[in-house]
Amino acid sequence: MDNVSVVRMFTLSGFNETMNIRLTIFSLTLMYYCMIILINVSLIVLIVLDENLHEPMYILLSSFCINAIYGTTGFYPKFLLDLLSSSQEISYEGCLLQAFIMYSFACCDLSILAVMAFDRYLAICCPLHYHSFMTKRRLSQLVCFSWLTPLCIFSISILLTSRLTLCRSKIEKVFCVNWVIVKLACSDTDTLLNSVVSYATIIMYISHGFFIMWTYMHLIKTSVTSKEDRAKFMQTCVPHLTSLITFLIVILFDLMYMRFGSADLPQSLQNFIAIEFLVIPPVMNPLIYGFKLTKIRNKILSFVYRKQK
Repeated sequence: MDNVSVVRMFTLSGFNETMNIRLTIFSLTLMYYCMIILINVSLIVLIVLDENLHEPMYILLSSFCINAIYGTTGFYPKFLLDLLSSSQEISYEGCLLQAFIMYSFACCDLSILAVMAFDRYLAICCPLHYHSFMTKRRLSQLVCFSWLTPLCIFSISILLTSRLTLCRSKIEKVFCVNWVIVKLACSDTDTLLNSVVSYATIIMYISHGFFIMWTYMHLIKTSVTSKEDRAKFMQTCVPHLTSLITFLIVILFDLMYMRFGSADLPQSLQNFIAIEFLVIPPVMNPLIYGFKLTKIRNKILSFVYRKQK
């Protein structure tokens, strides 16, 4: 392969303004990461151990939690290590791996949300056909779709990035992002195929968003005609809708800033904008589902009361 990068290490310059408060940030980040792992693992274990929760909605929720652990583990350990290091560097291979994890984590979240929306559409709009359609085999196929699609797409994207000749090694963030790596290429003409794949991926996941909107149009239309359906909608769809809105806001905000944002903003604010999709959804989503879904809430409360006795 002739077109191989000569850059073997990247410098993460997003840490420059944190020199004086690194220990504070390290302590808070470590506690927050432990909380993310604890909350998500607890919900996964609860769903796995309780046979009453072996239903499509809860299986998809456990997949959601697994993805949160996957994405945050691709960021927080390296971030914590960098806070304790005198120099913030990452190897070429490590940077590509982290970029792959970040992108696949975000898109896997949206894929799972789309499958969840489809599950709620069937349950509320087509209740008579729900159990005949949403079999264990069909559920397995949908879960595989939500995971394998982003993993395959971003494998191609990262492979294309790995073929670029890079002339710079400074990444003005606290973690690696594929599009930022592409912008370090020596020639813009070499990045044409990367841009095509990038925009095709964006279009594909925008279609996920339109599909979710379509399902909710039908869900709302069906729910307003029946008191029972309204109760089911409030119980199971509101957590999903809250997760979706939160996800879209943080991702769109980050994408818009990455493409069109000003470099004049303080570095600390730029860092928060960049990592908010790794800060808010991984904790908020399991908490929302845990307190809103009756079966999970009751299991948590019964466990707490048992411990108090």
